[in-house]
Amino acid sequence: MGENTVSDAVPWGGTGQISGLNKEQHLDLLKDKILLLGGKTEAAVEGAMRALTERNSELAAAVADEDKVIDQMELEIDRLSIDILGSQQPTEYDLRFVVSVAKITPMLERIADHASSIAEAALILNNEPQVNNYIDMSLMAEIAAEMLRDALDAFTSEDAEKSRAIIERDKNIDECYHRVFNELIESMIRDPTTTPGAAHLLFVAKHLERIGDYVKDICELNVYLREAVFIKHSAKY
Repeated sequence: MGENTVSDAVPWGGTGQISGLNKEQHLDLLKDKILLLGGKTEAAVEGAMRALTERNSELAAAVADEDKVIDQMELEIDRLSIDILGSQQPTEYDLRFVVSVAKITPMLERIADHASSIAEAALILNNEPQVNNYIDMSLMAEIAAEMLRDALDAFTSEDAEKSRAIIERDKNIDECYHRVFNELIESMIRDPTTTPGAAHLLFVAKHLERIGDYVKDICELNVYLREAVFIKHSAKY
């Protein structure tokens, strides 16, 4: 990939202006766009959890609305990927790159969907008595956001070893999820009046756990991009 990017010259919202770009410029543009999508997705996760923990309904509504923008960004990346495959002469590496982007893009969009769902839960929970202090939930969100940020950095630098290390960190999210699940179930048993709020928090915890799974999948594709090997379902990364 070249150092000079063209994302500033080609805005979101159409591929008609990219016909004059050469292959390297196409690939640079594609890389720029997926990193922009990744940044939007990361901000959505962090914003959704802040809306929940700070009981900020205005922020929650903003995160939910931003999901439409992220959906549009996904479509634009899809169109650009198809344009590259159809009009360029990609090398073996170029094909791996475009395939990786094509698979990572919907993962980022789904992560953003989970963030939007957390924001929607916050809109409900912010009008209810607070169930708990969100300590483990916030830890889950912090781990997930850091994993996503590091996964995008590893994609940029094509760092397979860093990606493998990030995959291992998904276990921390799973451990937090089980603690949160057990605490919320105990809360509902101990005080049935907490059941509606606790039930929403169970879904929030599941959304965060799924975000960790998607980041893990992104890291597996980072390894494929760098090493041309598939490690998904492999006993050893």
